[in-house]
Amino acid sequence: MLSRRAKLIGRAITLCTTTALLVCTVIAVLFLSAFLRFDAPIPVALLFIAAMLCAPLLVGDFWLNRIAKYLVYGMLGIAMAISWGYAGILNLGQGLFFGLGAYMLAMSLKLASTTSLQQGSDKPVPDFMLWNAEPGAPTQLCCITKASFLWLPFQSQWFGLAMGIVLPTLVALGLGLIIFRKRIAGVFVSIITLAFVLLVRLVMIDAQPVTNGFNGLTDLGWFKLAGFEFDPFLVQTYYLVAASLAVVLVASRMLMETRAGLVLQAIRDDQNRARYLGFDVPLYQTFFFAVSAAIAGFAGMLYVIVAEFASPTFMDLTFSISMVVWAAVGGRASLLGACIGAILINTISATVSETEGFAEAWKAIIGFIFVIVVLYLPHGLAGLGHDLIDRLVSRRGAAPSRLDVASRRNGVQPAE
Repeated sequence: MLSRRAKLIGRAITLCTTTALLVCTVIAVLFLSAFLRFDAPIPVALLFIAAMLCAPLLVGDFWLNRIAKYLVYGMLGIAMAISWGYAGILNLGQGLFFGLGAYMLAMSLKLASTTSLQQGSDKPVPDFMLWNAEPGAPTQLCCITKASFLWLPFQSQWFGLAMGIVLPTLVALGLGLIIFRKRIAGVFVSIITLAFVLLVRLVMIDAQPVTNGFNGLTDLGWFKLAGFEFDPFLVQTYYLVAASLAVVLVASRMLMETRAGLVLQAIRDDQNRARYLGFDVPLYQTFFFAVSAAIAGFAGMLYVIVAEFASPTFMDLTFSISMVVWAAVGGRASLLGACIGAILINTISATVSETEGFAEAWKAIIGFIFVIVVLYLPHGLAGLGHDLIDRLVSRRGAAPSRLDVASRRNGVQPAE
């Protein structure tokens, strides 16, 4: 009994310490940004990346694997910020693209597992196909079930890796062209994406002989790159996820600062004015909708590498709505804010759900946090950080306002 209590106390202390470190890092970086008179997101992003890289020095293998999962969620926060915050498209089906990316790589890793090589065939065959095969069916991947031939290209890991990004992107392009060319907007887009992800989820579950239905794809092999196997609990696997998140964060920020990114924000604010100025509104919306889907698919593949499974629960409504909560808490108009919001919410969820006495109430606590943020922090933590910085700068009276900084960057001198 004492040892169990000691373990629970130790786990709670570890969880609370990690949460405190994350919160303190964010607060410290915000104040550092103000006193160094930099544009806030740049030093915040740099210190956030530095904190990711230093995490292996502070935690063990178990927590390193868990933090890697949270970083994947942070990438989903970035995808949601692009779709919702910058494009103004509230996508309630983001879990679809995450799930598609996860399944594509999981199919390749499933064929690479030892169990798939022990089914009496010269080529790998997933064990669940043998369980679902008709009596007398040949133990061959091409024809053991009616649609098992779809798995044949996934014998190459690189094919699964490519399809993990290509398929979500193509699905988003097709869906976006239909929605935005017909000028569907607002809540109707949310309803369509919601219905679509639920439809695909039902198809994945019903295709039991091909996808293993509710059980998903488990017992996967390890991801291999240049002959190196990425054990989910290795430091190298964590750095793979951390480096991927850093690249996605920087690339997304650079994309949003291009002319296309500025046009997208203009479309978000007033579509009719953008059309009047001659911009192809559906084209811009579809492109960034597909970019968001590609990032979500990439995140799904990384999650499979660190969690070693793919499940139809990725396409649950609750998971897609959770992404909206992450972006709202962190700040949907901020890439880094949505990323940090996703990491913080999942860290708090783990802390509360694994703390004795709160195991049954953690969802209510997360819901309470979301309500408070919506009511009192409409721009999320990122908006709060910008407001704090603006107040500090205005008190010092030495730094120009954000409007002046933006004007000078665009070659416009602020009025005296």
